[in-house]
Amino acid sequence: QRLHSCPDLVSFMVELKTVLEIALKNTPNLHILWPPEYYSCLVRDLEVLGWNKVVYMDPGLTTVKLKAEDSCERQHLITLKLNAKYPTEPPDCLVDFPVQFAVSWMPQNSLTDIYNQFLAALESLKEFWDAMDEIDGKTWVLEPENPTRSATTRRIAIGNNVSVNIEVDPRHPDMLPECYFLGADHVVNPLRTKLNNNMHLWDPEISLLQNLKDLLEIDFPPRAVLEKNDFAKDCGICYAYRLNGSTPDQVCDEPRCGQPFHQACLYEWLQGLPSSRQSFNVIFGACPYCNKVRKCKIETK
Repeated sequence: QRLHSCPDLVSFMVELKTVLEIALKNTPNLHILWPPEYYSCLVRDLEVLGWNKVVYMDPGLTTVKLKAEDSCERQHLITLKLNAKYPTEPPDCLVDFPVQFAVSWMPQNSLTDIYNQFLAALESLKEFWDAMDEIDGKTWVLEPENPTRSATTRRIAIGNNVSVNIEVDPRHPDMLPECYFLGADHVVNPLRTKLNNNMHLWDPEISLLQNLKDLLEIDFPPRAVLEKNDFAKDCGICYAYRLNGSTPDQVCDEPRCGQPFHQACLYEWLQGLPSSRQSFNVIFGACPYCNKVRKCKIETK
C-alpha cells in the first residue's frame, strides 16, 4: 500500500528501501549462498562418507553433525562448522573430549579424513572413558550430576558427609589421580594417611576404581544397595542441596555435629558473626548447629 501511494519514482525507491530493510531484519534465517563448488564438494563428501552417519544438517548446509560409535558401543557426536572456502580450509570441529582435538588437514582431504581422525581419537580415549564409566556405574557420584564425556573430575561419596574428589588425567588414566577429600577432619585425615602410606601399591594393571579401594582400604557405597539421599545431605543454612550448581562441600569438624554446608553459605554466615576472625584466606567462626562454640573454617573466594 505504501508503494502504491508514492507520487514519484524517488519516493518509490525510498519506500522500497525501507520495506526491504524491515524485511531483512525480520528474516534472521536468511541464508547467503556460497559458491556452487562448495555445495557440490560437500554433497560428494557426504555421499562417500555415508548419509547414515549424518544426524543433523542446518538449512544453509554450513553445520553438519556426525555420529560415531567406539569399540565399547558408546555414542559420540562431532559437529562440523564449514566456511565458504571448504575444502581449501578445514571446518571447525566441535567434540565432547577431555583433550584438544586437532585435525590434520590438506586441501585434497575430505570429511572422511576428519571422520577417521575422529574415530582414532575415540579409541585413544577408550581407557579413560572405561575408567570413568566404571566409577559412574558402581559408585555414588555427587558431582558432576550429569557428567559429560569431557569431564575429568568425579566427586565420589564415601559415607555420610564424606567424599573424595578425583581429577583423572585423560592421557594417563592408569596413573594415580589427584585426590581431594571433603568432610570433617576426624574422618578425612585417616583417609589421607592411608592414601599417602599406600601410594606405592598403585597397580596400573587393574582398574582405577579398584586401585582407589585398595589404597584407601575402603569399599565405596554401592549404587545397588543405598540411595543417593543417604549421602546428599542438604546445606544446614539454606536447607537446599544444590545452590547455583554447587553442592555442600564444607562439614563441621565436631564429630557429634558433622553438619554440611555450601561454601558460599558458610562464608556468608561467618562473615556476619562478630566473633569470627580471618587469617589470610581462611575465616574462622562458630558452627551454627553446635551447642558449644566450635570453630569452623572455610577458604574465601
